[in-house]
Amino acid sequence: MATVKPFQAYRYASRAGDPAKLVTQPYDKISPAMQAKYLAASPHNLVRVILGERKEGDSDSDSVYTRSARHFEDWIRDGILTQDTAPGFYAYLQEFEVADSAERLTRKGFIGLGKVEDYSAGVVYRHEQTLAGPKKDRLEVLRHTRAHFGQIFVLYPDPDGFIDRELDDAAKGTPALEVTDDYGVRNKLFAITDTARIARIQEVMAPAKLLIADGHHRYETSLAYRDQHPTDPAAQYTMMTFVNMYSPGLKILATHRVLRGMNGFSADLLLNKAKRPWWAKPYDSVEALKLELAEPTPQSVRIGAVTGEGVWVLSRPREEGELDVPILHREILGSWLGIDEEAVRQETFITYVRGIDAAMAEVNERGAQAAFLLEATPIQDMARIAFAGGVMPQKSTDFYPKMLSGVAIYRLG
Repeated sequence: MATVKPFQAYRYASRAGDPAKLVTQPYDKISPAMQAKYLAASPHNLVRVILGERKEGDSDSDSVYTRSARHFEDWIRDGILTQDTAPGFYAYLQEFEVADSAERLTRKGFIGLGKVEDYSAGVVYRHEQTLAGPKKDRLEVLRHTRAHFGQIFVLYPDPDGFIDRELDDAAKGTPALEVTDDYGVRNKLFAITDTARIARIQEVMAPAKLLIADGHHRYETSLAYRDQHPTDPAAQYTMMTFVNMYSPGLKILATHRVLRGMNGFSADLLLNKAKRPWWAKPYDSVEALKLELAEPTPQSVRIGAVTGEGVWVLSRPREEGELDVPILHREILGSWLGIDEEAVRQETFITYVRGIDAAMAEVNERGAQAAFLLEATPIQDMARIAFAGGVMPQKSTDFYPKMLSGVAIYRLG
């Protein structure tokens, strides 16, 4: 059973200023340039808490983590952050344009507290492996601040769209927050405090299996914190945004792979490996390749390959249950090019790019050796693997847009 409950969020007060200068992208999407931009935007920008500046001479008593905690407590004391008076869920709507197209969508979800469950309990499922480094860092932020500032993005099955209709009704009023982010995504937040509506949502959610779409490291950080504080009721929960996996506004983008720094790589090497059952089809332009990839062909594996010498689609028949990302990693990167799993994990030769045009620019303008262009992983395939207990390679899915940090904050206790 999925345990989901409302809470009294801390949120930025109006005196804090323009919300666009206060909230941020998730910590793992903040580049050094973005961090500098956020720091300059406002003395109360959340980056000071979730990804603060490290300084020479940092010590146990004065570190990036102690400063995070101090900022957080100061902002509460000074009324920059205030707690809502009534517990509730928060309808969270994001209006966005899809990369590489003019399609506009609205993704609907609601922010609430989800009980932290071991994967073995069969309530919360993952679809990706995690790394130790990010979890250690996030645990230190949580230990020092005792708060969650970004939501874990969780999918739930509601094919009839019952909760989506509840969110539509809740979103008819004036938003508690409205902000356009760094990527032009319009974010709106609406408080849901009606106890009858909250109860209806909880009733639908109770039997649901929950699938982590984004935020695996933060979820496993919450697991670790729960285990370290077994008698703390607040530690049994973490902040989540729940999105219906059948919602038309749910969009998964492809994450393309860009190759750099590999000795001996050439287009001829790649094409010479494309032997039966593979074949390589050349294209005159990337636009022609885009048109090819836009037409679904479930019976075939298709991976675009772009080098300074040309544009191809590498294809072979698809066996039942096969997904493109594992095939790219195992057969093309691994078997053909000799890039092993550890090199992929450490991003020794591979970097990840969203959008075909951006991946192309890495080759044509920034000296990358090749770009491998993928089709997006269908949500049904991701769910099938996760609910069966499997995991996918890193960066197999890119749920867009990202959910902003700081729109709601769960303070433990």
